[in-house]
Amino acid sequence: MGQIIAVTNQKGGVAKTTTVINLADALVRAGKKVLVVDLDPQGNATSGLGINRRELTSSIYQLLIDGDKAEDIILPTNFGELYVLPADIDLAGAELELAPLEARERRLLLGLQYVAPVFDYLLIDCPPSLGLLTLNALTAAESIIIPVQAEYYALEGLQQLFATFMKVRQSMNPRLNILGVLLTMYDARVNLAAQVVDQVKQHFGDLVFSVVIPRNVRLSEAPSHGMPISYYDPKSKGAATYRLLAEQVIERTKQ
Repeated sequence: MGQIIAVTNQKGGVAKTTTVINLADALVRAGKKVLVVDLDPQGNATSGLGINRRELTSSIYQLLIDGDKAEDIILPTNFGELYVLPADIDLAGAELELAPLEARERRLLLGLQYVAPVFDYLLIDCPPSLGLLTLNALTAAESIIIPVQAEYYALEGLQQLFATFMKVRQSMNPRLNILGVLLTMYDARVNLAAQVVDQVKQHFGDLVFSVVIPRNVRLSEAPSHGMPISYYDPKSKGAATYRLLAEQVIERTKQ
């Protein structure tokens, strides 16, 4: 069974999608077969992997609402053993449409159960909210990665995320755990950034990955070209740090 990891933080702009795309690619480069599950109605993980959302004939929306099979929706990418379960604009209405459905919190889990054994890792890009889509991700996942921006208000909203995490763990998914807290968008030139890093480490201790993702222009440019950073600029600091993150993720999931 592949490791299902939800990358989640209801606070937007924390490099969540950037992390999903580049961690997935780095895991592939480490010899793993990876599926990116795009659960964000913005569909940025889909387009960031070179898939044209306007040309999709089906998406994760059909899996959640209509019960379509994941294997009929999953698409290959141009990046080796990296695949994507894509999202398009239809997903924007899924929260309302999921509400009256049977097993509404488990639709993603049910949809992934037959394809999960095919992959080593399944990375879920969650929307920046704590609604039914994120609840589906937490119910399906074995662990979560929480990206935290190394800026003021970094810890804002995390208490609510942890409360949701505990509720899901207690009532729907007892195997769910926190794989790690990932500091992102770190700018060494800003004094506050180092203070935020210290603050996050005080709060989360060993849960914090030792890798810190830098604020990097090349990282922010790569998605607009529909490719991970290792293809767009393999020598960049961003590419190097995601390779290190992949090593830590592999080590932690082994444990």
